[in-house]
Amino acid sequence: DRIFTRIGASDDLARGQSTFMVEMSETANILHHATRSSLVILDEIGRGTSTFDGLSLAWSIVEYLHHHLGAKTLFATHYHELTELADKAQRIRNYHVAVKEWNDKIVFLHQIVPGNTDKSYGIQVARLAGVPLNVIERAKQILSNLEEVDLTPEGSQPAQNRHRAERQKLRALEPSPQMDLFAGMS
Repeated sequence: DRIFTRIGASDDLARGQSTFMVEMSETANILHHATRSSLVILDEIGRGTSTFDGLSLAWSIVEYLHHHLGAKTLFATHYHELTELADKAQRIRNYHVAVKEWNDKIVFLHQIVPGNTDKSYGIQVARLAGVPLNVIERAKQILSNLEEVDLTPEGSQPAQNRHRAERQKLRALEPSPQMDLFAGMS
């Protein structure tokens, strides 16, 4: 009957709405008005807030679309945890953008292929964009540490322990030499 989209990131400062508020308002409109006959296209829902809030919202929105609306939906995300939903819901399928990797470099093949992936290539894209190498190396250290924490709703660690474990792991990392630049500014 209609096509609903939630793509992009923009705020509405004249109305006092943050980027995330605009995202949630548009998403709410879709959830209230889409039907089983609608086509819904959602891009990166939940990115405008904390990781845990964003993942929780994205997960519950996918469940709502599947269980209550039944609308044909394209849901683009970097929350890899959401790929688990394909194992739990009959009509959910995972697809990803094909990439060729070698020696820490990537080439996007501009193809959508079946299956899930556990990589987002954010650090490699940052490198391609010209982010300084010491920032890239530090990001790799932090990513390695964060990847040890289970972020799924059914994860083995209780939520408060996951948060605590993540904070402890971040604190355990050696401080970045870049941060030393600011040490004498107090």
